Amino acid sequence: MGQLVLAKESAVAFFSRGIITALSHESGTIPDDREELQSSGRTEVTVEEELFTGEECRGESEDIALSVVGDTAGALSLCDPHSSSGRDLDPDASKPKQGEALCILSAMVQVAVTPLVSLADEPVKICISGLKPNQLVTIRASLKDDKGFPFHSKAFYRGDAAGEVDLERTEATGGDFQGLLPMGLLWALQSMKPFHRLIKRDIVGSPLQITLDVYDSLQFEPAPASQPVASKVFEKWFVAPGVQRIQIREGRLRGALYLPPGEGPFPGVIDMFGGVGGLVEFRSGLLASRGFASLALAYFGYDDLPRVLNEVDLEYFEEAADFLIKHPKVLGPGVGVIAVSKGAEIALAMATFLKQVKATVWINGLNAMNGTPLRYRDLHMPCIPYSGGEILLTDSGAMDTRYVFGDPRAPEYKDFAFPVEKATGNILFVIGGKDQSCNSKMYADEAMERLKQHGKQNVRILFYPDAGHLIEPPSSPFCCMSTSPGVPLPMMWGGELVAHAKAQEHSWQEIQRFFCLHLGQAITGVCNFPNLTPL
Repeated sequence: MGQLVLAKESAVAFFSRGIITALSHESGTIPDDREELQSSGRTEVTVEEELFTGEECRGESEDIALSVVGDTAGALSLCDPHSSSGRDLDPDASKPKQGEALCILSAMVQVAVTPLVSLADEPVKICISGLKPNQLVTIRASLKDDKGFPFHSKAFYRGDAAGEVDLERTEATGGDFQGLLPMGLLWALQSMKPFHRLIKRDIVGSPLQITLDVYDSLQFEPAPASQPVASKVFEKWFVAPGVQRIQIREGRLRGALYLPPGEGPFPGVIDMFGGVGGLVEFRSGLLASRGFASLALAYFGYDDLPRVLNEVDLEYFEEAADFLIKHPKVLGPGVGVIAVSKGAEIALAMATFLKQVKATVWINGLNAMNGTPLRYRDLHMPCIPYSGGEILLTDSGAMDTRYVFGDPRAPEYKDFAFPVEKATGNILFVIGGKDQSCNSKMYADEAMERLKQHGKQNVRILFYPDAGHLIEPPSSPFCCMSTSPGVPLPMMWGGELVAHAKAQEHSWQEIQRFFCLHLGQAITGVCNFPNLTPL
C-alpha cells in the first residue's frame, strides 16, 4: 500500500467494525514509525499515542481512499478508490479541494430520530451514536417557515462512555437551554429575523421540515463555519393521514373545516385566534387528527371579511355554531370553542350568550369587551377603552401591554363584564402567569368570582405561573415577543422557555380531555381518553 499522506489541518480516518472515526492531526505526513502496519488482514494506525484498529478496505487495489470535507472540520468519508470522487492518499495525490462534498455521509456519527414523520404535537426520540467517549458536541435544529425565514436552536451535550447522546437521558449542558429536555431543541427554535413568529399556514401541502446537525465541538455562532459530522431531517405534520380540509364560504362564514378520517360523528369545535387576524389553521388540523371536527374560523383580515375589527357581531359566531352542529359528521347537540387572546374574549361571549356552546376553552383573554364593542341581536355591550398611557416598553423594544386594558371591577366599568353566570356549558380557563400581553389571571379570577357568587361550578382553571400569552400545542416554538398586525411596535407575550413549553404539553392533553368529556367522544377517530372523570 502507498504511504498515507494527509493535507495539513485535516484528519485521520480509520475503521472499526464499519464505523469511521476521525481524529484531528496537525502534521502533513504520518512519520515512518507510525506508518500503517499490516498483520493478519487488519490495519493499525497510531496517531498521537492513540491506537486505532480496523479492517482493511479491500478491492482490486488495497489502497485506502479518503476524501476531505471543509478546511478543519475533521469529517472524512470512505469512497470507492476507483470512482471519480475517490482520492488515493499517496505521495502523488493532489490536495483535496476545499468544501468537497462527502461521497458518503460520515458513518462516524449517526443521528436517529424516531419517528421520522410524526404529528406536530407528538414527541420524537433523538439519539446520537458513534461519538468518542465523553465527547462534547453541539446539536443544532433548524427549519424554514412558509416564507423561507430560518429558525435555529442549539444545545451542548456530552456523550456517555459508549459515545452516545440520548436526549431522553442526557442533559443539555448549555446553549439555548440546560437540563433534561428531550424536546428542547424544538421548543427553543427562534427566528433569525427579529420579532418573527412561526405560524404554519400551509398545513395540508407541506410539513415543518426540521434538520438536526451534529458538530464535534462547541458552536456558539448562529451560522457555524464548519460542516456537521452528521445530520438528519425529520418532518412534523399538522394533519394526520386521512384528515379532510374543506374550504368554508357559507353565507358570511369564512374559514376551513377539518374532518377526521372515518364516518363519525365527531365532536365539533370552533377554533379562533386573536389579533393576528386572517385564517390560522394549524390547531384545527391537530384537533382533527385527534378526532374532533374543527372549524378554523376567520373573523377579520381574511378574504372579504373586514380588514380591521371595529365591532364584534356575535350573530356571525352563532352562524358558525349552527353550521357546525348541522354538519352530518358532527356530533351534536352542541359545539365547543377554543380561542386565545382576542379570540378568547369572543369565545367567552359565545359561552355566555349562545346556548349552542357546551364547552369553551379560554386561553389568556379577557372577560369583557376591550377596544371593540359587541352586538348581539338587541344587545349592545360597550367596550372598556384602552388606556395607552400604561404601555411599558421593554429593553428589547417590545411593548408590555398587560396593564393597558381596563379593569371590569372598576365602578365605571362594572357593567362591562360578561354575565358568565348565564353560561349553560362548561368553561376551562387556561392562564399564563407571566402573560405580558394582558393580565389574564385577573380577568379569569373576576369571572370565577362572578360564577361563585351565583353558585356555578361549571368552570375549571389551569394556571401555569411561568407561562406566557401564546400557549399553543406541544413542541410549538416558544415565542416571547413578535410583531402583530396593526400594532406599531412588537408585542411582548412573556413567559419562560421551559415552563411555557411544559404548560403547552400539559394543557393540550387537558384541553382534549375537556372536550371529550363535555362534547362526547367520537364513534371513530383517535379521540380516546380512557377513564374520563368530570374536570
